[in-house]
Amino acid sequence: MRMLHTSDWHIGRTFHGVDLLADQAGALAAIAELVAAAAVDVVVLPGDVYDRSIPSSDAIAVCNRGFEAIRAAGAVIVATSGNHDSPARLGAGASFAAAGGLHLRTTVADCARPVLLADDHGEVACYGIPYLEPEITRAELGVPQARSHAEILAAAMDRIRADIADRPGARTVVLAHAFVVGGEATGSERSISVGGVETVPMSAFDGIDYVALGHLHSPQTLSESVRYSGSPLPYSFAESSHRKAVWIVDLDATGLRAVERHDLPTVRGLSKLTGTLDELLGDPAHAAAEADYVSAVLTDQARPVDALRKLRERFPHAVHVEWIRPDGNSELRYRERVHGRRDTEVAQSFLTDVRGEPTDGEMAWLERALAAAVAEREPITVPQDPAGELTA
Repeated sequence: MRMLHTSDWHIGRTFHGVDLLADQAGALAAIAELVAAAAVDVVVLPGDVYDRSIPSSDAIAVCNRGFEAIRAAGAVIVATSGNHDSPARLGAGASFAAAGGLHLRTTVADCARPVLLADDHGEVACYGIPYLEPEITRAELGVPQARSHAEILAAAMDRIRADIADRPGARTVVLAHAFVVGGEATGSERSISVGGVETVPMSAFDGIDYVALGHLHSPQTLSESVRYSGSPLPYSFAESSHRKAVWIVDLDATGLRAVERHDLPTVRGLSKLTGTLDELLGDPAHAAAEADYVSAVLTDQARPVDALRKLRERFPHAVHVEWIRPDGNSELRYRERVHGRRDTEVAQSFLTDVRGEPTDGEMAWLERALAAAVAEREPITVPQDPAGELTA
């Protein structure tokens, strides 16, 4: 049996305010094409199908078209809910969807109810563990004392192993949305630490033929049989050096036979540029970034006005800009910078930082304004008679 492991689609996510639905549709189309080209039997998707618990109608449409393209390419789909998904909404109509080849596992009760598939070598049992919040699921799992994700996942795996014991000879696959010890976050994942310690040990999955993990956004191999596929698109500039991929997993009569990485096409690149505004707009060396999402760090002496709009004249997909003065000292505390300086010097430095060096005329106005403010704060002296009585 041949599986394709993908995860963390986050359909509906934006990138610095930019709608990514077109990019996500392109990524899902590429996955469907790979399913057809590699003759994949089943696609496993361990969580974060959507980016929010109530996805928009457009996000649902993109996701459904992706599912339809994968089914048309010849694979059934097994998917679980992640910490971004609403289990109830994603799992709505699960029984009906299963009839069409989309198997959704979104509840505690689903953990030990495998999707049963078959090939020439016999049965393959796919178990889906959705994201399990300890505070919400510990009672249903029969571990009321549990506080950590490790305890919750162990309880879910106990149920799965009990079911496996009744299926001698079956090869086993587990989908889990969790932060497994040894994995590395990219910065675009939402923390799942609410409710206890968020990491779980890899030993929790001992004895399983293949473990398809979701939650972390870069492809990672924790062991030959325990892997993260990562997201199909980069969702932060920290992922600019990542090449997005999926795993194609082959099972034979004895279990895991081979795992092969397949890189996904880059829908739109990420570029981080540094320089003055004029340098970024004019330097031919930046031509390769013109089609990318761009994050720019500007080093002009004065903060450029309307910098993002100007950058978009050359880089239409520029999404982030920040300004760092080349002679600034970010580690110097403000109190230390102004200690011992006159009010006019502090005000002059502030004007220089935000709009450039003030003119002599502007400084003259500033000095008069500060002098007037000081005069208004001078205390009023009330005369007293020698006995200490106030006089009228």
